[in-house]
Amino acid sequence: MRVGAAALAGGIFGALGTLCFFLAFGTDYWLVASDNCGSYLWPTIVDKDANGTEFVKAVTVSPASRTLHHEGFFWRCVFQVEPATDAVLATLFMFLSLAANQPKSKVCVHGYLFPLPVAVGRVPHPIYDATAVFRGFWTVFIILALVSALAGSFLLVCGVPFISHKLYKLGGVFFIIAACLFLFVLLLFVLWMEVVDVKSYILQERGETCSDAQVSVLYGLSFMVAAAGVPLELVSGLIFMLVGRALLANK
Repeated sequence: MRVGAAALAGGIFGALGTLCFFLAFGTDYWLVASDNCGSYLWPTIVDKDANGTEFVKAVTVSPASRTLHHEGFFWRCVFQVEPATDAVLATLFMFLSLAANQPKSKVCVHGYLFPLPVAVGRVPHPIYDATAVFRGFWTVFIILALVSALAGSFLLVCGVPFISHKLYKLGGVFFIIAACLFLFVLLLFVLWMEVVDVKSYILQERGETCSDAQVSVLYGLSFMVAAAGVPLELVSGLIFMLVGRALLANK
């Protein structure tokens, strides 16, 4: 009875932790920032000419007193807000509504495996060379963490109802590995936020004309959700390892 209750609790923690990981991975609110630089230009491939050659046209958004940024693994988005708008509340509303009720001025481009900067001008851009190593580590660790969480869930489903103590132990190990990998992803992100010149990253080429712009940088909701998933996944892994040990002792 105690083993069953422990397995149920571990399953709930593991499911919530895995859900947090996938929600953080699939949403683009790791970084939230705002600036008062004004208009921004993003070059976008819009069409092909008669010879089939792609041409680039700069998408210009009219100046605003404040521009809000949010980005994650897949997308990097900017849009205009009123000066008094709270950045956290604005992104919380969009985080909950997802595709619905997005601002009309919102423009998004591929994030290309955030948190690495993507040069929109000359390549390679000298500002971004120092952080080039982040993309590989970010990509590898976040994908391995998601795979580990899925593998642990699959093994635990196969272990029900208490068929094999080995499956429970192995599933618990995968959960613990997923928690550790995501913790490392969070540490990498914090290191990038605190050490790298994020202001230059936010302004990018606009920084050449907005050297005195005020930039506010915040940890977004996707980061917080991922941080909440780490202890849930870790506790779940430990519980299932204990369940596996208890099943072995009862044989």
